[in-house]
Amino acid sequence: MFASCFVISGVTVMAFSGYHSLHLLSQQMKQSVANERDEALSEARIKDIAHLEPVMSELVRNEPGFYYLLQNAPGHVVVGNMFHLRPVPGWRTLSWTHRSLPPDHRPVIGYGSVLQDGGYLFVGIDAEPVQTLRRDLWFMLGWSAIGFILIGVAGGFVLSRLVLGKIEAISQTARDIMRGDLSRRLPLNAANDEFDHLAVSLNAMLERNETLVASIRQVTDDIAHDMRRPLAHLGHHLDDLSGISLPPAKTEALNQARHNLNEALEIFSSLLKLAQIEADDRVPDSQTLDVHDLLVTISDLYQPILEDHDQRLSLDVSTHTMHLHGNRVLLTQMLANLLENATNHCPAGSEVTLSASASPKTVTIVVTDNGSGIPVHEREHVFEKMVRLDRSRSVPGTGLGLSMVRAIVRLHGGQIRLLDNEPGLRCEMMFPKAPSSTS
Repeated sequence: MFASCFVISGVTVMAFSGYHSLHLLSQQMKQSVANERDEALSEARIKDIAHLEPVMSELVRNEPGFYYLLQNAPGHVVVGNMFHLRPVPGWRTLSWTHRSLPPDHRPVIGYGSVLQDGGYLFVGIDAEPVQTLRRDLWFMLGWSAIGFILIGVAGGFVLSRLVLGKIEAISQTARDIMRGDLSRRLPLNAANDEFDHLAVSLNAMLERNETLVASIRQVTDDIAHDMRRPLAHLGHHLDDLSGISLPPAKTEALNQARHNLNEALEIFSSLLKLAQIEADDRVPDSQTLDVHDLLVTISDLYQPILEDHDQRLSLDVSTHTMHLHGNRVLLTQMLANLLENATNHCPAGSEVTLSASASPKTVTIVVTDNGSGIPVHEREHVFEKMVRLDRSRSVPGTGLGLSMVRAIVRLHGGQIRLLDNEPGLRCEMMFPKAPSSTS
């Protein structure tokens, strides 16, 4: 845009300046012709052949820089240094001089007048300067346009690098913060310009956000840690009571209390684990993993569990070697959460499929089922903490499984999306591909 504006402005100024110069030169030449013609008519006093003939003869001898033509009504040349012309009145431009002595083919600007007796008077001047100026103007415009383009592109490139460099610094800081490094701040320079003012404001906002996030995480961790201790003590007390002979109703209430306590402990443990994953900005103990081995391991582990629920687990993995960088424990937990969700929410007779494929840059792991699926408007909502759909209230769970899955995927630099499997749900997780040679 800078280059385009620069070129258009420069060429417009050059064109206007050249046109103005060309117009001035044309006006000066026309003025010279008009003065010469008026002088001839003034000396002749009467506008006819008889009175103009001696005047024009004198001008032809003494004014070689002009072109003169005096011809009678039939079109024969009476006096002049040009061949005869069609008797067209007013200003006219001839592409060549029609000159008799000496012969040439230079352009002419002149003025023609029809006389009282039907004759024709033409007075002109050499238009070669106008033609030369016009040719030079086009030449100058062409080279000026090239020069303006070069200067404009160079200036635009420099300006873009200066501006985009600062914008890229802001973008990089934002990406680092999104990856979990909340301590990152925008760099400042000594220019004290608008970008510095923006950076100061954004840094203040980031500082405030980091403080708030740290406070929330600290409160969450404190609650989870502090609550686990009394809950654990409560569990020991319930275990002590389990050894005492109680009536059936009290035994059932004791078992129910023990079950509820285990659920609470599981929720606190999951919250702590989820907070730890979300706080990390890099994968702990990252290594290059074979995707096929990872899927086979989790499939062998959950195959009997699904069979106990009268369900079937199918494994469909490409024969090509696929690798990704990650933490084996976290990725195994991610797949385990998805398979447990499918097992708990799909009816008997359902089929769950675990598959993987690779592209030049990504590895995609897919878990599908043919159950009832998730409505489109709820698919983003189910990733939030402690969210359970109304129809799933009776199914065991904490509402943190999918939150954990998304946190693990994001920690590994991947993306997750829920799609319609027609019927059922299709969960796709795309991770950056690791070179096979590193395995």
